[in-house]
Amino acid sequence: MNFKNIIGNREAKEYLKSSINNNNILHSYLFLGTDGIGKKMIAKEFAKNILCQNTKEEICTCKSCTYFLSDNHPDYFLINEEGNTIRIDEIRKLTEKVIEKPIISDRKVYIINDAEKMTKEAQNCLLKTLEEPPEYVTIILISSNENVILNTIKSRCMMLKFKNISDENLRKFAVEILSYENLTENLLKSFGGSISRTIKLKENSTKYVSLENFVKDLSKRDIIDIMVNAKIIYDKENIGDILDYLTVCLFDIAKENKKYLNCIKFVSECSSRLKSNANFDMTIDSLVLKMWEEVNESSCRHQV
Repeated sequence: MNFKNIIGNREAKEYLKSSINNNNILHSYLFLGTDGIGKKMIAKEFAKNILCQNTKEEICTCKSCTYFLSDNHPDYFLINEEGNTIRIDEIRKLTEKVIEKPIISDRKVYIINDAEKMTKEAQNCLLKTLEEPPEYVTIILISSNENVILNTIKSRCMMLKFKNISDENLRKFAVEILSYENLTENLLKSFGGSISRTIKLKENSTKYVSLENFVKDLSKRDIIDIMVNAKIIYDKENIGDILDYLTVCLFDIAKENKKYLNCIKFVSECSSRLKSNANFDMTIDSLVLKMWEEVNESSCRHQV
């Protein structure tokens, strides 16, 4: 198996390699862990090797692997690649296809991405197949929230828990692969152990450095300058990530100045209001003003 280009989770990868080498492939697996840590990539590599006709070769050109790499394998199915709600009709189609025997390989593999998005009806529909799977079928569920997966489903799957990617590996990935510049400790923390988040934040990495400076300037500049510099926050499309990063920066500076702890509360309140469809500009205006007043409380009193 070729996991070389997938960073982290060595134990899980070793277990899956051993399963292939010992021909001990189970009928159902549940891959659990934070979004964006490589679960789907590992599941796809595992699926490729389950279907492979010559598993002793690390880089294989057998008919099965050739079809797999061209996204045209008739015995491999990836359900819900885009991460939408999975309704019962989709699972019914899966259960109908399951009974059809493999065409190229000795087995068939189904991957259900974001399995927590299955409706309760969809999960119950899948349960029958998990209870009595055809001998040639392997089903891999991928989820970042096991709490919404039915216990009856979990009890019929081999659960593999994936760990967040270490800061050391993420730093290396960000600098060497993504060519990050000005990678601060706060930005590294905001990756949350996730490769996909690291990739996502790359596009706005310069903005996040500016957000750090904005937080540091709260106690150094007057409100007019702060409101001018706060323009970087008024980004409706990315506001969720921006508020998350503000929280990271505020937590960091709050270690030395407890006033910033209340600012974290203001950010949380702002996020809740925006989710309730409050006026965007007015809500951000209020957030910036509250943070500045909190940090400059003594000077505000003096002005009064």
